Amino acid sequence: MTNNNENSPSDDSQQELATRVRQLDDALELVTVSLAITRPAKIPGLYESVREVLMLEGGCAAVEARAEAIERCGIFEGSDWAHPQILIPSLTTYSLRSPQMETVVVEALSELRLLAVAKGGYQHPQLSAEQAHHYLAQVLAINLELLFGVPTEAEREQQGRLATISRGVIRHLAERIGYEHIIDRLIDEIWRVLNQRPIQVAGVHQMITQIAICRNNPDIDLGGSGSGADRLVSSLFGPTQACREDPGIDIYRERLAAMDNAALQSEATGCARAMHDTGLVSPYHGELVRYLLEHASTLLSEALGLSSTGRDCLLCYQDLVHALIQQGIYPQTCQGLYGLALMLERGILYQPPVAPALWRQVQLPLSPYNRERIALAYGGGAEPRAWLIQGVLSMLGQPLGVGQGNNPTCQSARALSMWAYNDPDYLLQMVAWAARDDEIIMHFEGQPVSSRMSGTGVAAEITLDLDPVSLLVVPHLDRIYAEMGRLCVGREGDPHRWVNPEFHGWWSGRGFRINVDVATGQLEDLEGFLRHFYVSYHPYYNGNQPLIHPQPAGIAVTDSAARFIGWHAITVLRVALDQQERMRVYFFNPNNDSGQNWGDDIVVSTSGNGERFGEASLPFEEFASRLYIFHFDPLERGNPEAVSAQEIERITALVHRSWGADRIDGEAMQASPGPG
Repeated sequence: MTNNNENSPSDDSQQELATRVRQLDDALELVTVSLAITRPAKIPGLYESVREVLMLEGGCAAVEARAEAIERCGIFEGSDWAHPQILIPSLTTYSLRSPQMETVVVEALSELRLLAVAKGGYQHPQLSAEQAHHYLAQVLAINLELLFGVPTEAEREQQGRLATISRGVIRHLAERIGYEHIIDRLIDEIWRVLNQRPIQVAGVHQMITQIAICRNNPDIDLGGSGSGADRLVSSLFGPTQACREDPGIDIYRERLAAMDNAALQSEATGCARAMHDTGLVSPYHGELVRYLLEHASTLLSEALGLSSTGRDCLLCYQDLVHALIQQGIYPQTCQGLYGLALMLERGILYQPPVAPALWRQVQLPLSPYNRERIALAYGGGAEPRAWLIQGVLSMLGQPLGVGQGNNPTCQSARALSMWAYNDPDYLLQMVAWAARDDEIIMHFEGQPVSSRMSGTGVAAEITLDLDPVSLLVVPHLDRIYAEMGRLCVGREGDPHRWVNPEFHGWWSGRGFRINVDVATGQLEDLEGFLRHFYVSYHPYYNGNQPLIHPQPAGIAVTDSAARFIGWHAITVLRVALDQQERMRVYFFNPNNDSGQNWGDDIVVSTSGNGERFGEASLPFEEFASRLYIFHFDPLERGNPEAVSAQEIERITALVHRSWGADRIDGEAMQASPGPG
């Protein structure tokens, strides 16, 4: 029985915020009344109080209201922040991403202080409200990634929970200053993300919604900004003529009932065009498909935008497709339609085990724990089973759209992507075990490894910012992967040599190369490593043999200054010439956004260089300069001496100027090789 006297989560959070704010006021009072000689010793306590408030929902508004008092107590004295008129917006990107708590907190305080000035709540002696507003608009544009982008490896490794403050402050600034000042940058960034076709599009939905709100708000003057937003807004809120003005699902359903076959076909074509143009699916599209299923099922291929390949697959497996739509596609779970269309285009239903496995999925019972977890993550708008079917369709249709969320679980996300790409019936088996049985059992060199019996994984806890399949399966995979690593304790060398093939699948090469000595962290036989990579993967040196199966690999991630961040698991997908006849490595990066600046002019490309949806790419030499682990077939041998010394020297220089800078002369390693 529910206890009506229990506080709701919102009440609890408000109470916690009130408590932390009182503590902040006490700390502020303590610093304000202290003597100048004792004040520096009390400042750290104020920093800590501000940090605790900023970590909470509503904390930014509370600090903004106290901005003038906080500045007057002398917290900025002795620093550049004491002179806001000389601050440079471009430098905020470094402060907000700093691993130092004091730096992040002071930068956040400075932005909130200027926000109070810009909104007229604080008349500052050194700058006007207009100057503060202009400065903050530049800060928002420069830190656009923090507004809606996903956390990068740098944030996860360097900042941890401090990133919550940075992102919260930028979001608060955008809400108070107004999105119209950054709308064009916002549109460009949304298209950049959509070009990668991620499965999880909730963040993109939020930003498109904000754009729509800005455009429809008569109090917001967008001026000349916002051009190009029509395709984005209409893809969600009005993909066809019958729902152009966003009338609501109920009215749209009534309009569908009054249409003849020609009008329905026009609706189907319009929805499909919008879906394939953006990779986004409108709730109206979900409602349309459910209506067509009952009244005009011959138009389903039009509504899914299928080619002849997809149509043939739909006709061969018509009952299965109808059941998947009936059980899994609703306006709330409409994004699964894009996955369904791409799955049919892939033709994987023709693999004998896949169709029976999907029939099992249609009626798969979920454990009470998993039903609760899905409801917690996605709400009660649709049945948990429907959310999971949507997730399965998305993953099978978009195997390169899988993301790890804000979790250090790149190996597990990579495995899900690899199975969806290469072994879909195995993925469906994993989903069944995890969702129904709350346990996955894999084998390591013949020994069963149970997710239920294994110890903790790489992640202390798995956040909810995942697709439905990852939400249920990743916690099990994470524990199993860590347990396999523990079974390798005592073996010489890197455990990925044995774990990766057992964990990912038989197609992972049993040959293994690493260019870092595990014991010391120093570079080891870099030249031999690079030559072997060339003869294993470069078509000019391996007899023009294309990569047959995707291969697990590990990279040393660097930031835009080419500084080492950490080890990261990726998948090498293929090696091919781009339009400029330059050899490139095309790979899958599970970090949610593959387009990153790795420093030394190495910028990962996600479109425009021959990439397929979801792929990242780099020229062969640049990719090799960040590679530290790869697998290969030991029975396929090449001639390493055929690789020119000039190529090896160029790559070696890139390594030495970046993550290998401190790994040459016997200096202490920065971190033991991890995910790979």
